[in-house]
Amino acid sequence: MTKLLLVEDDQTLRETLAYNLAREEYEVIETDNGVTALDLAREKKPDLIVLDVMLPGLDGLTVCRTLRHEMDVPIVLLTARSGEVDRIIGLDTGADDYIVKPFSLGELLARLRAVLRRGRREPETKLQAGDLTLDLVGHRALRAGQLLNLSPKEFDLLAELIRHKGAVLTRDLLLQRVWGFDFGGDTRTVDVHIRWLREKIEDDPANPQRIETVRGLGYRFEG
Repeated sequence: MTKLLLVEDDQTLRETLAYNLAREEYEVIETDNGVTALDLAREKKPDLIVLDVMLPGLDGLTVCRTLRHEMDVPIVLLTARSGEVDRIIGLDTGADDYIVKPFSLGELLARLRAVLRRGRREPETKLQAGDLTLDLVGHRALRAGQLLNLSPKEFDLLAELIRHKGAVLTRDLLLQRVWGFDFGGDTRTVDVHIRWLREKIEDDPANPQRIETVRGLGYRFEG
C-alpha cells in the first residue's frame, strides 16, 4: 500500500481528501501544519507527499525545499489561487507537480499516479496512447505505425500531455515544462503548437477528441 502524507490546514478538505484517498487504497497520514509535516516525513518515510502551499507557521514552499534536501520523495503542491502558479514554478522548491484549487478528485488521483510512475520506474524510453507511439530515445512519433513529422517542441509537448493523460495542464505549466522558465514568449505559443499537433494527430482537428481544451484552464489529453 502506498503511504501518503497529506498536509492541509483546511480541516474539511483534509478529511474529505483523506477519506477518498483511503478508498483508493492509500495509507494516509494527516497533519495541518508544516512543522509536524517535517517530523512525520522524517519519521514515517512516506512514498508521496501532498502539500498545501498556504500553511500556518511554516509554509508549504519552505517545507518542500527542506524535504527536497533530505529525501527524494515525490511532492505534489496544492495552491489556492491560480495567480500563485507562476511564482511557484519560478521558485526552486523541488516539487514534482502542483494542482490548483478547486480541483476534482479525478484530477488529483491522475496527478498522483503520474508522479508515482515517474518516481518508481526506470527512465522512460517509450510512451503509448492508443495508436500513438513516442520513441523518447530516437525522438520519433508514430501514428498507427506511420511516422509523424513533428517539430522538437511539438514532440516534447505531446510527450508532456501523454504523461499526464486525464489531467488538466495549464498553459503556464506547459510553457514552463516544454519551453523552459526563461522563455521570452507567452502562452499563445502553447495554443499555436496545440493547433499544429491537432492537425497531425486528430481525425478531425476542428473537433478534437485527443487533446481537449478546458476553457479558462488549459488542455487535457484523453488519448
